[in-house]
Amino acid sequence: MPEPATIPETEPTVAPRAPRRPTTRTHHGDAVTDDYEWLRDADDPAVVAHLEAEDAWTRARLAHLAPLRDRLFTEIKERTLETDLSVPVRLGGHWYYSRTLEGRQYAVHARVPAAPGPAAWDPPVLEPGTEPPGEQVLLDENALAADHEFFALGGTEISADERLLAYQTDTQGDERYLLRFRDLTTGADLPDEIPGTSPGVALAADGEHVFYTTVDDAWRPHRAWRHRLGTPVADDVLVLEEPDERFWMGVGLTRSRRFVQVEVASKLTSEVRLIPADEPTATPATVWPRREGVEYSVEDSRDHLLILHNDGAENFELAAVALGPRERWSVPGAFADGARVVVPHDPDVRIDAVDAFAEHAVLSYRRDATPRVAVAALDALLAPGATPGFAPGAAGRGVWREVTGGNVLETVQLDASPETDQPLVRVVVESFTTPRAVYDVVLTTGELILRKRQPVLGGYDPAQYEQRREWAIADDGTRIPISLVRRRDVREPAPLLLYGYGAYEYSLDPWFSVPRLSLLDRGVVFAVAHVRGGGELGRRWYDDGKLLAKRHTFTDFVAVARHLVDTGWTTSTRLAAEGGSAGGLLMGAVANLAPGLFAGIHAAVPFVDPLTSILDPSLPLTVTEWEEWGDPLHDPAVYAYLKGYSPYENVPPGPDGAAAYPRILATTSLHDTRVLYVEPAKWVARLRAAGAPALLRIEMSAGHGGVSGRYARWEQIAEENAWLLDVLGATERP
Repeated sequence: MPEPATIPETEPTVAPRAPRRPTTRTHHGDAVTDDYEWLRDADDPAVVAHLEAEDAWTRARLAHLAPLRDRLFTEIKERTLETDLSVPVRLGGHWYYSRTLEGRQYAVHARVPAAPGPAAWDPPVLEPGTEPPGEQVLLDENALAADHEFFALGGTEISADERLLAYQTDTQGDERYLLRFRDLTTGADLPDEIPGTSPGVALAADGEHVFYTTVDDAWRPHRAWRHRLGTPVADDVLVLEEPDERFWMGVGLTRSRRFVQVEVASKLTSEVRLIPADEPTATPATVWPRREGVEYSVEDSRDHLLILHNDGAENFELAAVALGPRERWSVPGAFADGARVVVPHDPDVRIDAVDAFAEHAVLSYRRDATPRVAVAALDALLAPGATPGFAPGAAGRGVWREVTGGNVLETVQLDASPETDQPLVRVVVESFTTPRAVYDVVLTTGELILRKRQPVLGGYDPAQYEQRREWAIADDGTRIPISLVRRRDVREPAPLLLYGYGAYEYSLDPWFSVPRLSLLDRGVVFAVAHVRGGGELGRRWYDDGKLLAKRHTFTDFVAVARHLVDTGWTTSTRLAAEGGSAGGLLMGAVANLAPGLFAGIHAAVPFVDPLTSILDPSLPLTVTEWEEWGDPLHDPAVYAYLKGYSPYENVPPGPDGAAAYPRILATTSLHDTRVLYVEPAKWVARLRAAGAPALLRIEMSAGHGGVSGRYARWEQIAEENAWLLDVLGATERP
């Protein structure tokens, strides 16, 4: 368990001021002076000293909250069953699961043999803290993390004969993984070690060949390799290289294990290539040749490929194309023709994914800003002459049967279901008030079998809480959905935390949170602004909050905040905002747009200097981001638009006018490769120079997701929530 954060023996009494070291950049005739760009050099001792001073100042400013932070940590801990295990998942001849032990930071991954007979698909009932008969420990993350301040497990893959485990580890937080291989018959690691891989690994059918990807200098996965166990890494074969800097690459096995799949994708365009898993040296076959603006994904089912695509279908549609004889698989363009639509485009339904099994297909989609899952028999879906149809919500209509947990606001998602011929599939259901529940769905009947509900200790009663949906009206008349959760006994106006993201078509679907209960029990209302730029209402919702429409994300969030104040949910003095990464950009933008509307803003790993970053193609992930934010390097209109909303660019140059800023807490990590630490560091330096009450909390051994280890993560959440409760004036229970 981590030690509490310490304060230096001599508590700093003056906030650090970053020296001004002006540099000038000029683009499209616009010369910009940047006083704090020098903070980008993490190898400069002066930079490290400044970051340490910032962190020491923040910890000193938060020292008075230590008792509250400790209480919040204790509440998280007391509500969590620390010794627990996941519901076992059937793969081959074993049941695989993970378990946690009280006092241990990380999970232990293990398996037990599967019993034959009619009950072969009923997972064994295992007791937490008890080693079941026949258990084999595959990986103990605690042992792997023992000598490291940070640890994260990347991709894992079990060979077809279940004798080999491929696994990836990151001990820096920079998302560059060491790929290793464990002989599960002996428990020993093989000599083969491949450093610098990106997440994802695929083992060929022979158990000897492995596919993986590596990144370029901009941290873009751009090369797929094939390694043969027992041979030098230097002899690995380059399978595919992607020269276009907009595109990234990933590898994996299809569920049937018939194909190794190599996907190449940008934000707008994708291409899939297949390699027969039993012919690992075969040339990859392209499913559909790349076409600008067309995205697609592939599942193989029986003698068909199921292709989910947006070619002329904004919200995506599902097509099927025959695999044909095996010799056809390697013919270039073999699958380009003959596709037949089996689920047509629906302007009100965004299809997210399709998963294929031996006799059924599972569709993941969203309607009315809510994620859903439906099941269909393949015979009905693929029958020659069948009428394409999609009516999952209506009994007896169409070929789809919708799976639901019965809540108005809920998230239903397909969970681990790795076998093609399994007669049931695993789904998880949760909401803002109901803990995560794991079900098995009987494919032939739709029956739901509850396998486990997330335990919440301390007498949690979901009936004491309520969730609801409201709508705000944006400046242009667009209706913006809002999700809210609170205790039923809370009365308005109440302290309220408003959360947002709004980018990459990512949706903030209902989720249950144990740490959030500590806020709700102190009378805080938690709200989510489903702003444009996310994917809650389909592809158009995303398109209307990106590129030259990005400002909609920020004005939507402000409209939601004003709605919550105007309708009496809260007041501006008791309203805080929170968001991370691209949601941190949202926080910085609304701090400039409507500073007087919020009492405080927490910006986690915030993308607050987007113009500087996106102007530099040498920085991590920059070119791949141009299709999301625009290309300011070559397009003066994009340059001007980005400069107009960039949080860093729009902080006032002096203290005049900055007094209206709310309290701001920026949190970041030194080794974050997605949003570099320099962005919040520069932003806070400029905010402080402008007189704003801004703090910077930086983890020196962490990545984009923060610290590793569950107890360390709980400490981090407790500290951030203590700050938020202090801002909201809700540090005590009513």
